[in-house]
Amino acid sequence: AEQESLKRSKELNLVLDEIKRAMSERQALRDGDSNRTWGRLTEDPRLKPWNGSHKHVLHLPTVFHHLPHLLAKESSLQPAVRVGQGRTGVSVVMGIPSVRREVHSYLTDTLHSLISELSPQEKEDSVIVVLIAEARHLVFPQTDPQYTSLVTENIKALFPTEIHSGLLEVISPSPHFYPDFSRLRESFGDPKERVRWRTKQNLDYCFLMMYAQSKGIYYVQLEDDIIAKPNYLSTMKNFALQQPSEDWMILEFSQLGFIGKMFKSLDLSVIVEFILMFYRDKPIDWLLDHILWVKVCNPEKDAKHCDRQKANLRIRFKPSLFQHVGTHSSLAGKIQKLKVGSAALEPGGAQQSLGGGWAGGGRAGPGPPEHSVPPPLQDKDFGKHALRMEHVNPPAEVSTSLKTYQHFTLEKAYLHEDFFWAFTPSAGDFIRFRFFQPLRLERFFFRSGNIEHPEDKLFNTSVEVLPFDNPQSDKEALQEGHAVTLQYPRSPDGYLQIGSFYKGVAQGEVDPAFGPLEALRLSIQTDSPVWVILSEVTWGRGWGAVPSS
Repeated sequence: AEQESLKRSKELNLVLDEIKRAMSERQALRDGDSNRTWGRLTEDPRLKPWNGSHKHVLHLPTVFHHLPHLLAKESSLQPAVRVGQGRTGVSVVMGIPSVRREVHSYLTDTLHSLISELSPQEKEDSVIVVLIAEARHLVFPQTDPQYTSLVTENIKALFPTEIHSGLLEVISPSPHFYPDFSRLRESFGDPKERVRWRTKQNLDYCFLMMYAQSKGIYYVQLEDDIIAKPNYLSTMKNFALQQPSEDWMILEFSQLGFIGKMFKSLDLSVIVEFILMFYRDKPIDWLLDHILWVKVCNPEKDAKHCDRQKANLRIRFKPSLFQHVGTHSSLAGKIQKLKVGSAALEPGGAQQSLGGGWAGGGRAGPGPPEHSVPPPLQDKDFGKHALRMEHVNPPAEVSTSLKTYQHFTLEKAYLHEDFFWAFTPSAGDFIRFRFFQPLRLERFFFRSGNIEHPEDKLFNTSVEVLPFDNPQSDKEALQEGHAVTLQYPRSPDGYLQIGSFYKGVAQGEVDPAFGPLEALRLSIQTDSPVWVILSEVTWGRGWGAVPSS
């Protein structure tokens, strides 16, 4: 079974590499045909039935049905500005839309925060795309070349290494990408100015998603006025890989607006198409919720049933990885004043959108008192349980012989979403963590019990490891230079005991002589009279995984 699990782990890594290779080939084909614009699509012989020569052929809807003005200019869907190396084939693409703010710009601070928290390996496996979407006037949407050029040159001067390496790209839409905003109708009590603002915002998101779709496996929507927690990228990637199925549509790494929302790149086409159908009608956060409703909610069921179904598609990670720092919105005159957990309610009972400078949705709401400067929109969950690098657990298959109580699963404990709670253990029960790739662990920490149930602890339980290159006998251990393993008791199936629980806690260092580890196991030696809670699972490790042979 162990060899089969290791084989499966290698196969998964090969699949991930194959996905990256296929996406790179797809992008190469696109780049080789870069002179072909949307305006020339009708010349393709495969699309001749759409050109009207066949009277009875059905016409499929395209982006031009929702944005017919794009047909007027061949360059309408091409970036007017594009700086960077055009990197593709990465795991994560981060998109940051940015516009001019009346008082203060937070963009460079945001980029410094995001880049400084990336490891060298993460910098090679990700792309940050900044969309400068400045419009001089929303009624006549012509991009401001001076502002766009100024911001672009500033980013090139501050981040030359990141631009040259391909980590950072800067783009700006064509001025012909936007429609005439003067014909928008007011809705939901919003004044015309806010309707134009949220409508343009929807189109900016669509442009950014369309550009980023072919670059990586996952796409993460961010804003230009945030700070990030250490090791945020590995945390997001590991959380995505740990999902029990691929049915999810949105992984949320912040409570606020459109910050820290992860999508599978393969889903972006459906999301963009849905947004474009209703981009003039509702703000982005409402549209995203509508997508989930359409996919899984049954009109014959109540709202609670719908919420439960949507929870399977929209999954929240805690604690938050991003914090909003901006006070002044991109909407002229608007000051961020809401806080999660104390959001004001709009008349009629609808909660005001938590959109910040780029998460705008809902109604504008009443303005702040004269001469007051409210604090910026804050995610109160951001400060909880400060993440350290060792608190981000690597991808692993978790299993246990214990009977789980309700929804307090071992998977949630491993991902730091909740604690693991199980019925009374018996001698021979186990909790096992088998890594997808063998890892060199430096230390371990397990805590059982919690404040509400302090007695539900692990007693007489050992901590055991299974080295990847596991000698089958003491003789082999000596021949292979692993004499150190003789110091540790070995189980019949090859695990070495390196620690045990004392007063509900097990912690210690892992002997580096073990080398890469395939698995770690908690083995219960005697029957217990109480239930058990595992409230914390933490590794400290060297982050380099053993390469596949």
